[in-house]
Amino acid sequence: MARSADARTLRAGERAMQTPKIPRKAAAGLVILGVFFLMALVGPLVAPHDPMAFVDIPLQPPSRVHLLGTTGQGQDVWSQTIAGARSSLLVGFVAGLMMTTIGAIVGAVAGTFGGLVDDVLSLLTNVSLVIPALPLAVVLAAYLPAGTRALLVVLVTTGWAWNARVVRAQVLSLRNKDFVAAAIVTGESRLHIVFREILPNMTSVLASCFISATVYAIGAQVGLEFLGLGDMSLVTWGTNLYWASNDAALLTGAWWTLVPTGLSVALVGTALVLVSFSLDEITNPRLRAVSASARALAARGIRMGASTPVVRDHG
Repeated sequence: MARSADARTLRAGERAMQTPKIPRKAAAGLVILGVFFLMALVGPLVAPHDPMAFVDIPLQPPSRVHLLGTTGQGQDVWSQTIAGARSSLLVGFVAGLMMTTIGAIVGAVAGTFGGLVDDVLSLLTNVSLVIPALPLAVVLAAYLPAGTRALLVVLVTTGWAWNARVVRAQVLSLRNKDFVAAAIVTGESRLHIVFREILPNMTSVLASCFISATVYAIGAQVGLEFLGLGDMSLVTWGTNLYWASNDAALLTGAWWTLVPTGLSVALVGTALVLVSFSLDEITNPRLRAVSASARALAARGIRMGASTPVVRDHG
């Protein structure tokens, strides 16, 4: 009986090591992102009030009529939070995609061609990295006309270089692999090798770059608009915080005009970071081995860290 029980636990441990599972961090992050995406897509259609309309006495605390109270201009905070999710997430993810695309192209071309091309693109990348991103973003946003397009230009200009550096380093480690040498022998052009051979093998790296760029874009957008460097006629999470600060919400104790938007930004950022960590855990062989070992020990009722690994010699 004992041997059969040990065999069952051993088989369960082997299945745990062989069966890939979605990490809990990824599941939690995807659920949070799903809620906010749903809010952005259908929220404005079911919002109780027009986010820009005067609906009640200013600075009313949360109640049955207004779930999150009203702003200093008498607008419904719940409706503004919902409306701000659409614009902020749209700008954040579009800017993240643009930064990742530009960084991937620059880094891949620099790492593949080498020589003068690599020197010029690396110099451009290094100059962009040396200039502090936040002061540059403030200067650009102050001089460009307010609007979504100008905000995208500011975010992409200040955020593409990190992705280029990461992609270039990864390309340098892949360009000497056998599949690249085989493509060169068959007479493929360098551009074909970059976009059809190397970049498809960097999917996990590009996904992590995209997530990091999106986190930066959302945070920078909210920060710039909080400083009054955006289009204040739009309803975004950044403008919500700007008007709450302009109405001295902290001094008057009107916490409900700040907390919903701030909590939304924090939750989205946390969800993206959880997905990024989980993606690294899935694609990194070392982290994947550690997770598989932990699942195997859990299947046998052993807590991770409470046992010492033993190598069994079957010879």
